[in-house]
Amino acid sequence: MVEKGRLYVVSGPSGVGKNTVIDKAIAGRDDICFSTSVTTRKPREGEIDGEDYFFVDRETFDKMVRDGELLEHATYVSNGYGTPKAFVEEKISQGMSVISDIDVQGGRQIKAATDYSVLIFIVTPTMDELRKRLEARGTETEESIRSRLERAKAEYAESIDYDYIIVNDDLDTAAEEMKAIFTAEKCRYKNREFYLKEV
Repeated sequence: MVEKGRLYVVSGPSGVGKNTVIDKAIAGRDDICFSTSVTTRKPREGEIDGEDYFFVDRETFDKMVRDGELLEHATYVSNGYGTPKAFVEEKISQGMSVISDIDVQGGRQIKAATDYSVLIFIVTPTMDELRKRLEARGTETEESIRSRLERAKAEYAESIDYDYIIVNDDLDTAAEEMKAIFTAEKCRYKNREFYLKEV
């Protein structure tokens, strides 16, 4: 029997370094893959259907929502995006874990819809540090930074259903903490209970 994978949902405010932590934590691993989302937007040059996204029309997307085929979904700039249940569950049944970088609302939808998801929230040590990181981008206006900080406070309040918090103060430490979560979840009783039945 195969040890099943998990669906890791990683969220956090803009500027906390989610993608950097994820990339470092899963580097060189062949037991974790990124989730491939469904979207109604048109493919950009070089994007491959089934790899970058599953590209569908609005009618198909709306039907997937109605039929419960998406673990979560949202609309951004008039385009639909969602996490396909079949893709995730196929990977998990094969022993592969799936990682998804989505917002808190999507994370909470997934938590309500599954019993195999693990929600990880990434933060900076302080709001001042988050401000510094946003300023360091050199692409944000003062108004945009204020807006992002207000959004960050709202996300903090909305993250109450999350399972873990990683403080991204030092990248190496944050990545090690994420790896530790992967290991702990892999060893959960309910994921390895079948070994006891073979005794």
